Amino acid sequence: MKSKMGRPTDNPKSYRESFRLSEEDMNKISYCMNKLNLNKTDIIRLGIDEVYKKVKEEKYEQIF
Repeated sequence: MKSKMGRPTDNPKSYRESFRLSEEDMNKISYCMNKLNLNKTDIIRLGIDEVYKKVKEEKYEQIF
């Protein structure tokens, strides 16, 4: 069987996630999408990167 053809990438996205969000969370994501002219996935990745950076630098407060 042939392998899938697609755009070559140095950073393949092998994982797929699904989760539920509140209307408020979706409004925040939509706002950021419009202001930054990015798609939903890019906004979520930026958020993940920000949290990861704070945790690595231990510059976070307990939020839960």
